[in-house]
Amino acid sequence: NTDPTKNLVINVEYNQLDPLLKSQGDRKGDVADPTTGYSPYPGNANNIILELGAYARTLRGEDQGVVVEFVNPKYKDETRTEFKKPTRLECMMQDIPKLFQKEMGRDALIGFTTFDRWFTFSPAKNSLESGIEDVKKGSTAPSTLSSAESDKYIQNQRKLQHAGVKLPITTTQEDLVTVGGIPITPGPRVVLLPAFGITQEEVVRKIQGGSITERSSLVLEGQGLTIHNLTLDGALSIRCCSECEVKVDGLVVNNEGYRLDEIAEGDGVDEAVRIRGYTMDKRAVMEIEISEPGKYFIGGDGIVKKIE
Repeated sequence: NTDPTKNLVINVEYNQLDPLLKSQGDRKGDVADPTTGYSPYPGNANNIILELGAYARTLRGEDQGVVVEFVNPKYKDETRTEFKKPTRLECMMQDIPKLFQKEMGRDALIGFTTFDRWFTFSPAKNSLESGIEDVKKGSTAPSTLSSAESDKYIQNQRKLQHAGVKLPITTTQEDLVTVGGIPITPGPRVVLLPAFGITQEEVVRKIQGGSITERSSLVLEGQGLTIHNLTLDGALSIRCCSECEVKVDGLVVNNEGYRLDEIAEGDGVDEAVRIRGYTMDKRAVMEIEISEPGKYFIGGDGIVKKIE
């Protein structure tokens, strides 16, 4: 249908999917696939990219960008007599394309691009208890602090692999280990701070070769930091100031590293840590911090040498 008033690319809110399917086609609704046991219409996380000129035009239109609000309460159980958590006013992102179409007609160009989940983002929006409950029900995306953290580690594993680093990659649910009731990556745990690199081009330019073991933890920060042929079996943290130019070549690190310890009930751990479900036992780590501007070289022995 090419009629812009009847044709629209739009995502469907999960609580509207079943009623929609029951009004279309075979009218069976959202029925699980007999082979996989999952819905043929899996949920996804959405990110909106708007062209600012079209957005400004829509905001100045008849509705001035105002969309309908609603409440979608989450109940504790099937009796629907008690809220699982405080409910709130919400609005749906798919109302934006409707406003664009209403204001711009045929000029409203709306489409979508689908990425693998690891390539997008992973929210940390649920409590540990809710996440554990979701996992027991079969969810592979509990959206807890630990699962979001794990997904970021996995994303960075893939970035390093693309840069030519030899390291194990968590690719399937079977690769995960359960810690604190939530399936997470066994490692390596890789943190690439924005000051080190955001884009894949930056990562490929700054890291070449080397190997990292599954039990390892790596933290990198520094706009002028480059890493060549790193051999890591343990924990390593390198942080450099923005005025530093640091080349690391052939560094070999072998230490006890970090270990995840599950938090037992009644341990008295601070809430900010308890919501993870585990603590990080930092047994040994090579830490290199350079705060003085200049050019530096770090070789296989880990000694920082100032060149200029």
